[in-house]
Amino acid sequence: MSQTNNQHPVSGIVRLASQSRFDPINPLAMALLCLIGVFFIYSAQVYAGNTQYFKQLVWIGMGSVAYVVVARIDYKIFLTYSHYVWALAIILLLIVLSPLGAARGGSQRWIDLGVFLFQPVATAKFGVLIMAASILARSEIGSIRESLQVLGKMALAVSIPMFLILLQPDLGSALVLPPMIFSLLFVSNLAKRFFVTAIALFMLLLSVVAVDVYSYNRFMEANNLSFTNDKGAYEPHSLLPLHDYQRNRILSFVAPDQIEPMGIGWNLRQSLISVGSGGLIGKGWTEGTQAKLGYLPRGVAHNDFIFSVLAEEKGFLGSVTVLGLFGLILGNGIRIAGMARDRFGMLLALGVTVIFAVHVFVNIAMTIGLIPITGLPLPFLSYGGSFLLSCCILQGLVQSVYRFRKDF
Repeated sequence: MSQTNNQHPVSGIVRLASQSRFDPINPLAMALLCLIGVFFIYSAQVYAGNTQYFKQLVWIGMGSVAYVVVARIDYKIFLTYSHYVWALAIILLLIVLSPLGAARGGSQRWIDLGVFLFQPVATAKFGVLIMAASILARSEIGSIRESLQVLGKMALAVSIPMFLILLQPDLGSALVLPPMIFSLLFVSNLAKRFFVTAIALFMLLLSVVAVDVYSYNRFMEANNLSFTNDKGAYEPHSLLPLHDYQRNRILSFVAPDQIEPMGIGWNLRQSLISVGSGGLIGKGWTEGTQAKLGYLPRGVAHNDFIFSVLAEEKGFLGSVTVLGLFGLILGNGIRIAGMARDRFGMLLALGVTVIFAVHVFVNIAMTIGLIPITGLPLPFLSYGGSFLLSCCILQGLVQSVYRFRKDF
């Protein structure tokens, strides 16, 4: 018999598995998280008579199609058309700020397409990632002096969409971009002095914001103004481009007693009660009292605070399960980045992973009081069509990096 016929069947299976063109880890974790999200969106809204859970199922179906389409495209095509992708993202952000944009709750973040509202900030994250990865993939990075031209291009690619996002205003989404950019620069071997300088500037900015919030607190107290009702009163007296509602979020984190009980601090208090009352195994699905009785407002329970609902109803074990699934996605994303056939693929996979890591950390940290409330949704769990669709597209990009990795 030939050597091929005498080959042990187990070795053949291992070889085929190692050469698979499809990585099942992230899709399986995504599917489980989406399923969990539908159940708890339903639970958060079960007594409100809403049908967000059904709409979420529709978006999951659309996101699945988008995931498959992007995963089957060789990611290198985005290297060729990166400028067009970035330009499209900028155009959509400009449309949001035009009369065609739709305003909700004091923010203009959507484009009304009739059937649904589309949030272009999701496209902006994709466009900035593609553009940044293409710039770094085409450039040689060394010392800061040698890399000034590259850093200038990166600053331009990031600052324009960030500025347009801040104008909506959407501070939370804008803050997702810097960690992603810094991670790409870090793995591109930029001089460490750049990061030391950036950290120093960041600490300086935090100090300036802290002084501004302190001055805001003193101003409101001195003029006997309400933190909830007199929004915008301090804005003409500050040089920082912050809105008073954003200052309220920071103040509710560092000094919650300064904010009215029914004001901005209310959501945080109710979220902490929800998470803390879940115990080890939770109160049971649809049995959570905070969302059920409306203490955790129904306007946020099914999106930004979906983790609070889950923690109350499934407790510590349910929370750890969700964190484990996210950890699986993030760890596998880093693994795929290391397997990429080129620098561009590595940067794309890493950038997507960092975007997800920021969303997961910020959302969960704000629900348990570790950071101020920023309004960032939790991937695959929070209700929202545009965001869910963007998550599927970004993960499809990671699958594309795997499918067209260096093994083939």
